[in-house]
Amino acid sequence: MLTLFLIFIKKFFLGKNVPIVKGYTSNTALKTIKQDWLGTPLDQHGLFMNHEFPTVIRLGAIIKFMLGKNPQKQFKKKDTWRIPVEKNDDWLMDSSDKIVWLGHASFFIQLSGIRILIDPIFGSLPVGKRYSPLPVDPEKLLHINYILVSHAHYDHCDKKSIKLLAKNNPEAQILVGLKLETLIAKWINNPIQSAGWYQQYQLDNELTITFLPSRHWANRSPFDANTSLWGGFMIQSKDKCLYYGGDSGYGSHFKAIGELFPAIDVALIGAGAYAPTWFMSPNHQDPYNAAKAFNETGAKTFIPFHYGTFDAADEPMSEPEKILTTLKAAGKINNELQILHLGKPFGV
Repeated sequence: MLTLFLIFIKKFFLGKNVPIVKGYTSNTALKTIKQDWLGTPLDQHGLFMNHEFPTVIRLGAIIKFMLGKNPQKQFKKKDTWRIPVEKNDDWLMDSSDKIVWLGHASFFIQLSGIRILIDPIFGSLPVGKRYSPLPVDPEKLLHINYILVSHAHYDHCDKKSIKLLAKNNPEAQILVGLKLETLIAKWINNPIQSAGWYQQYQLDNELTITFLPSRHWANRSPFDANTSLWGGFMIQSKDKCLYYGGDSGYGSHFKAIGELFPAIDVALIGAGAYAPTWFMSPNHQDPYNAAKAFNETGAKTFIPFHYGTFDAADEPMSEPEKILTTLKAAGKINNELQILHLGKPFGV
């Protein structure tokens, strides 16, 4: 059975060649804001690829990961820590600017009275239970203007959650990376815009939302790896600038984004699902690299996420917060570290 699985992985995930840039693409209807940017890179098979550190999945690494032992296994069994959850949803009733963490990579954001949901997932994963309860009844998430989906992976692009939001918010626009609209348009009838990296969506209000690079990959099955684009978002009002980094390994894009947007108020940066780091680091950051990435953005406030809701890697669920708190105490995190409870609004 293991042999058959490895053949399956080799055939459909590994590809035949190391990715090399063979072209660039973008949405020609949208504005590209980085002047020297040629477009989102495509490899020799016409698939999306990271502009730095092209993803190469080695069969030997997969075997090592599958057969390897977790040195923190016993500690994980004894780790009873859970993210505090506040179920008071009064924040839905006022128009103040705020960020509310809903769990994992899901956020509610309100700027200038405009409501945004990022990577909504309200239940469990197909192959993983939910450890932190949702702090709000999803049926109450109404008057949503924009739903931002960073990439196609199931823990960020959840069909059931997107369909529920679309039903209750039929005018909400869906903002995604290139080619992801093909999948989501099969589920709902809401308007959808797709962008390449460093492109701004066309909005009809005072907000500006830009799709930005991350170091990751995307798929829904073994047959569609990197056929849709992944990334993060910059969300700007007249006086606020919020960065959502999406799923990402460490790379030079954090510094580039900080230089392009020199007044970021809040950076939401993933700091979970990273162990073992030798295997996970191309796609997810540990707290040390997350802190480094935050410092390079130059943002005023660091809000970590992507931990505590799903047990997605080898590290104990309590570890990201412990390491980040230690780094802050040691002066390794510039400006403010803000660790959120689920459901507790953070004013911006």
